[in-house]
Amino acid sequence: MKRGKTELSVLPNRFRLLQIMMGVVLLYFLFMSFEIPLVLRTGFSSLSSFDAASGFLSDALPRPSLVDTDEEQDAHSITSIQPSEEAFRVSQGSWHRKPERQMHELSKISGLVLNDTLSDANAVANNGFSVLQKAARHAWVVGKKLWEAVESGKIENETKSKPENHLDSCPHSISLSGSEFREQKGVMVLPCGLTLWSHLTVVGTPHWAHAEHDPKIAIVKEGDDSVIVSQFMMELQGLKTVDNEEPPRILHFNPRLKGDWSGKPVIEQNTCYRMQWGSALRCEGWKSRADEETVDGQVKCEKWIRDDDNHSEESKVSWWLNRLIGRKKKVTVDWPYPFAEGKLFVITLSAGLEGYHVNVDGKHVTSFPYRTGFTLEDATGLSINGDVDVQAVYAASLPTSHPSFAPQMHLEMHPEWKAPPLLHVNVELFIGILSAGNHFAERMAVRKSWMQHKLIKSSRVVARFFVALHGRKDINVEIKKEAEYFGDIIIVPYMDHYDLVVLKTIAICEYGIRSIAAEYIMKCDDDTFVRVDSIISEARKIPTDRSFYVGNMNYHHRPLRHGKWAVTYEEWLEEEYPPYANGPGYIVSSDIAEFIVSEFEKHRLNLFKMEDVSMGMWVEQFNSSRPVEYVHSLKFCQFGCIEDYYTAHYQSPRQMTCMWDKLQLQGKPLCCNMR
Repeated sequence: MKRGKTELSVLPNRFRLLQIMMGVVLLYFLFMSFEIPLVLRTGFSSLSSFDAASGFLSDALPRPSLVDTDEEQDAHSITSIQPSEEAFRVSQGSWHRKPERQMHELSKISGLVLNDTLSDANAVANNGFSVLQKAARHAWVVGKKLWEAVESGKIENETKSKPENHLDSCPHSISLSGSEFREQKGVMVLPCGLTLWSHLTVVGTPHWAHAEHDPKIAIVKEGDDSVIVSQFMMELQGLKTVDNEEPPRILHFNPRLKGDWSGKPVIEQNTCYRMQWGSALRCEGWKSRADEETVDGQVKCEKWIRDDDNHSEESKVSWWLNRLIGRKKKVTVDWPYPFAEGKLFVITLSAGLEGYHVNVDGKHVTSFPYRTGFTLEDATGLSINGDVDVQAVYAASLPTSHPSFAPQMHLEMHPEWKAPPLLHVNVELFIGILSAGNHFAERMAVRKSWMQHKLIKSSRVVARFFVALHGRKDINVEIKKEAEYFGDIIIVPYMDHYDLVVLKTIAICEYGIRSIAAEYIMKCDDDTFVRVDSIISEARKIPTDRSFYVGNMNYHHRPLRHGKWAVTYEEWLEEEYPPYANGPGYIVSSDIAEFIVSEFEKHRLNLFKMEDVSMGMWVEQFNSSRPVEYVHSLKFCQFGCIEDYYTAHYQSPRQMTCMWDKLQLQGKPLCCNMR
């Protein structure tokens, strides 16, 4: 039976429709075959790894993204993912890992997870936790709350609701009686610091000399007689950068009436920047040389010693007679030494254009030039201690507005200083820079100097600041703004603490291997100038299949068992530390960094309060299973700068920009040793 023309035309159309439907189903299955594993990897594996690593999921901090497309990124939470075997690939003849987080997913919050069961191999028999572990747990809990408050916007709203520059918080003058000063434990708080021509006046009486038994001061003489001492210290101090760190000494003024090693009354002045003392200025009774630089036209040291040469005929005869008979020229003290035991004094310290000036009882005694690292606004406290009774303290001509780096930060916000975009290229070197929350000036100096290197601009080298949370809530708000704008800050969400710098180092390793997948990991400080090309060249000298540790190495260093830097036997039992590189700058291969993070997450990493020594311990632990090549170079400068440096430490913001200019204009690694 013949089919009609209409029926014949309908059948092919139905067959074609069936083919299309089958094609759609096939495409759907292909799509789902790719989509489901992706969802499982980014979803369930993240949750399981987070739960295993942290022990608690509900307490995890939010991890907002740095990229501009915030709406897309807010839907994702970046967590610490365990490395898989597929994370490795061969690149340019060497093993190189893919980033475990895609470049567009990078977070401004460190992926390092500290939990409430934090433990390590150094736990002692005190509830199973060492002092360092307890400090870490406390810092983590406090930091978590601080960051939640910052993220919620609560702190910023509170700051905006308060009137700016309120005069009550920044008084023009402050006065304290002796008893009030003692109640404040010998410290006058200067809430807004100092400004030009601010002056501080102290009325006091030095104690009578006493026998000193402190072994750090007393020098036993013949007959075992103790040294007789009378001295006091007047200091301008700044805010502590982190907990448990001593406040910076912006000016240390130390009159030594008796007890100085010279045997004469002297005045010593100094500064302590980043817990390192500078070179002291000693006034020993002689006027500064005529060719020595002055401070606002005033000499650094006035003369208070009188010799017998007073230009009289009698003194000239006596001088020649003494010389003929061989008698030594006798030097006497004509008591204009500014301080005397049991005698009331009035000392005035004023801030000039070029330095601080000290007058005692109306007479200029000494001037101390400003040194790098400090501004007048940093002097937020006057401390007096030692052998002195303070009768009264008075501060005047103080600034009436609260200093803040927010205006400076606003002026510095230019796109040219932003971190360059991370391209899909192999990152050879990751540089983690330790910084404190209120070190905005230091970070800007780094951004304007060596972070402008072409290797960083091309993303072959990546540099990031690692910052913990600050005790001042307003500073945390500014840190968040700075991180969002510049894109080069990784916040490690714990309360900053001097003994916990080691946690930032672990965070640097974690970020360098999991977010960046760099071949080499470097750690430095925000006052370290880095010659990026030289660092790369030094690392490239080592064969790609070797593990290495490069820096200014210390060998056979012994722990101090007494004093300020004492290390107990519970903290370190051995009599020597393992070899370790000085903290201002060192490099490790990526396999060492990966080992450190893995051991930390397994609670098997020894935590030690000295960050650089800790790295030496970890490398030694790694070295027991795989050989490590130790490379020592003095060009990783521990103190200051030397020509042809790889890194230079303790460089002020001004020195940073000067060194970069010399490197660019002259093509030479030269130091800038200006004040």
